[in-house]
Amino acid sequence: MNEDLGLRILSEIMQWSDDEARKEFRWLRLMARLKYDGYRDFQAGMRFIESLATWLQQFSTADQRKTAYEFARNAIVYIGPSEMQRLVEQMYPKFVRDRLVRMVADERGIPPYRVHADEDARAAVERLRRQTLFMGLSDGARIDGLRHSNVGVLNNEQMVVSTQLDTEKWQDLLTQLGEAVGDADARFRLVYLVDDFMGSGSSFLRYNEEKKKWSGKLRKFKESIFRAQAQLAERKIFSDHWQLCIHHYIGTFAASQSAVEREREARSAFQSEGWASEVHFSFGTILPENLPINAPGNNFDDFIELTNIYYDPAIRTKHTDVGGVTHLGLGYAGCALPLVLDHNTPNNSVALLWAETEGGEREGGVIAPPMSPLFRRRQRHV
Repeated sequence: MNEDLGLRILSEIMQWSDDEARKEFRWLRLMARLKYDGYRDFQAGMRFIESLATWLQQFSTADQRKTAYEFARNAIVYIGPSEMQRLVEQMYPKFVRDRLVRMVADERGIPPYRVHADEDARAAVERLRRQTLFMGLSDGARIDGLRHSNVGVLNNEQMVVSTQLDTEKWQDLLTQLGEAVGDADARFRLVYLVDDFMGSGSSFLRYNEEKKKWSGKLRKFKESIFRAQAQLAERKIFSDHWQLCIHHYIGTFAASQSAVEREREARSAFQSEGWASEVHFSFGTILPENLPINAPGNNFDDFIELTNIYYDPAIRTKHTDVGGVTHLGLGYAGCALPLVLDHNTPNNSVALLWAETEGGEREGGVIAPPMSPLFRRRQRHV
């Protein structure tokens, strides 16, 4: 479908007058070309305007289509590749370098501003930088982009795309570290776990009431390094009092608070010989506190009603249940976000943005409507 045809169909769906159509067409063309057409998971031959026309047709009344269109026009927050690349590029100079300098300053009992004026302190920063390991929590960590934006500063042998490494890989990382710093017994002192987005924080760390233990990516990371340490025997991976930093390029305001609180609650359960002495969280950017469409002061009641009317329970899975919310109309964990990332739409966003189902009869005799996504989501768990 070409753009002009898509706009004509959209005008008929929305029943716009000529003046309204001209005004909306200008905005749609601008936003499609500037941002939305770059979404990576549109189906072949489809771009934003065609997707919008298809999406709006699932709503049965003119008022519902108007509500949905106004939401798409005024509420969506779209983070494109240039914004994300900027967040990747800022990670080392804005967050990592500052921590390295402050750690060395604390160890030497000098103010941070004195570090670069002290030759020995500068050398200590250089060594600590090489003793820092960067590990991706998912594909969204953009480890390649982080490496490319820090050529000559960070080394290939201190960056890995996953936290689940075999013994051979750990041995290789330690060997390369020893050669780089001229010390065969050198260990890592600082570890950064990197990911693109934290919506609720429950995938990263949560307490499993049924199993009476902490679960999530942080737990899996701890188990993996303890297994590796057991297999490496006397060759230690981390130095005494090593520190763990968790960095997300983007985080919701709620996640930036809850992640820190959960880690504090879990600290006694995690603390054991060989675990990090300190855990720190950082975010490239934190989304506004009032971004969720159900936040106090927001006026999205009509659209929230649509998330209940046009909802298929089939999108619920055992993986979404861990978020503590079983009705996903407002997204995973009820985050109610109007957020779209160019490489994928988070399931923390309202389901009408990303869910795709054929509808049909569900448990209890409920007839669920088919759901058509505006920004089709690539599911991690199928």
